[in-house]
Amino acid sequence: QVQLVESGGGLVQAGGSLRLSCAASGSGFSINAMGWYRQGPGKQRELVAVIFSGGSTNYADSVKGRFTISRDNAKRTAFLQMNSLKPDDTAVYYCKAYVANSYYWGQGTQVTVSS
Repeated sequence: QVQLVESGGGLVQAGGSLRLSCAASGSGFSINAMGWYRQGPGKQRELVAVIFSGGSTNYADSVKGRFTISRDNAKRTAFLQMNSLKPDDTAVYYCKAYVANSYYWGQGTQVTVSS
């Protein structure tokens, strides 16, 4: 069983920065990719960024140039550095891990950006 725990959310003013972390625990698995998703008020959950085991990344157009996803394979942890935050970035941010033919979600962490 894979468990994901996110941390690093909070309240920040527009233009500020936050760094999210997602730590995977459990045994007997390897992670193919890790992604960050978000769900804003009244919106559907959307992909923010994903990083594959080889290090390649993809970003939503809305965050390109502002957010950076990274991972520490040895610690099975993914990070999302968020800079130049905007009120539209306000959402619950979820971590997702792709393991073999399955995937797992974290519990989410709230990010609130005030104007």
